Parts: sequence; structure tokens; C-alpha cells
Amino acid sequence: MIVAIANQKGGVGKTTTAINLAAALALRGRQTLLVDLDPQANSTMSFLDMRNVGSRSMFDVIAEPDAKLEDIIVPGNIPNLHVAPARIALAKLEARLVGELDAHFKLKDRLDPLRSRFTEIVIDCPPALGLLTVNALVAATHLLIPIQSSYFALEGTDDLLETIEKVRSRANPGLQILGVVITMHDRRTSLARDIREQIQQVFGSKVFRTTISKSVRLEESPAYKESIFTFAPDSTGASEYYMLCEEVMDRAEARLA
Repeated sequence: MIVAIANQKGGVGKTTTAINLAAALALRGRQTLLVDLDPQANSTMSFLDMRNVGSRSMFDVIAEPDAKLEDIIVPGNIPNLHVAPARIALAKLEARLVGELDAHFKLKDRLDPLRSRFTEIVIDCPPALGLLTVNALVAATHLLIPIQSSYFALEGTDDLLETIEKVRSRANPGLQILGVVITMHDRRTSLARDIREQIQQVFGSKVFRTTISKSVRLEESPAYKESIFTFAPDSTGASEYYMLCEEVMDRAEARLA
């Protein structure tokens, strides 16, 4: 499974979902690769000390014709987890690839040789619908969409769904929407409950049963370069991301059957 975590809005729990889903898969014994395509490199910094990461990153892998993804992969700090790091240089990638006919297929071409090495690949996309996100959608087998439980939750989802359909119609007909996960949910408020109902009305059965609650622990864990499972293993966040991982695997396997 290659799952892209995408939403063009920032601050929706996208990176939190990417790092904790990747960690949950790795802790289940799956050889997992976390690919950081966000120039902010938050997924990278959640597991690695940037001082110990080489100068080459996903920018070099995608921009250079002969670059190999395996050359930049770094072991994470939990068993079975590996990270393909990002750096701020990724922000320059779109300008670098202007005019290249295969620009949308760069990531897919780099990932294909590693499919036998990694059972699961998780891609953390930037908060935009530019070339990096399109590369992720072309390379992915599945898409997971985090949506924050907030008043503007559904703003911009039409653009995302349109981009998905364009990718399906041409570059990647097999791309499946694995599901929508509601994040930063505050069960105490009636507004949050109303928003959940709105999201359910729009996406129906695609909404995961598991909802990720708003949590200080989830916000703190990346600062200590840990997933929620090692930082606060008994927390609600750890329990919810473990359940989300179970749902993700069940849905992916059901669609392969």
C-alpha cells in the first residue's frame, strides 16, 4: 500500500496523521517508509535530528534524473520505520521541473523499485495542490484525507476532489480514496458534533469510524522526536491512531480482495 495523506488546507492534522499512521504500521511489524514531501519537513523532524541527516533530500531525488530514493533513506527511531527526509529546497521544485513532460511521474518512478522492500509507504503531502501533491497522488495506491473538526472544515474540498478525479482520469486510474479522518475533534462542543454530521453527509461511508480528538499530547510528541505511541502510549491519541491504523489496513485489504 502506498497511501498519500493530503489536504490542501494547512493545520488539519495532516502531518500528525502521517507520522502516527506510519509509526503504527511499523509497530505492527510492517516495513514502513515515511516519505516527507512537505518543504516544512515536519515529518522528518518528528523522527530525525536534522543535524544527522545528509544534505540530500526528496528534492534531489525528484529533481535529479539519476538520483535514487534508497540513497537518502534514513532509519527512524522505532523498528521497521524508515524516513525519506525533506528540506526547504522542496519549495523550489515546481520551478525546477517546469516544462518536463514526465514531471508528474517523478515520485512514482523513484518509488517503484522499492515496492518489494517496503510493505507500506506513507506520503506526507504539503498543504497545497501543486506539483508535489500531484506527484504523490500519481504514485499512491490510496488516499487518506484528514479534515479538521472546525467551522471551515469542508472549505476547499471541492478543489481536492477535482484534482483527484483529474489524476484518476489520466495518470493513475487505480487511485482509491481510502477514507476521510476527522481530526482535532472536541466532543464537548455541539459545534464539533454538527461539523461531524456535515462531513458525514458529504463523504458518507468514506468517513472513518475512528475520530482523532484534540490533544495536547499529540501536539507535544513531535517536539521530542517521538510518535504518540512512545511519547504517551496510554493516551487517547495513541488509542485513536492505533484504531485508525486498524481501519486503514482493513479497508486496504478489503479493496484488494
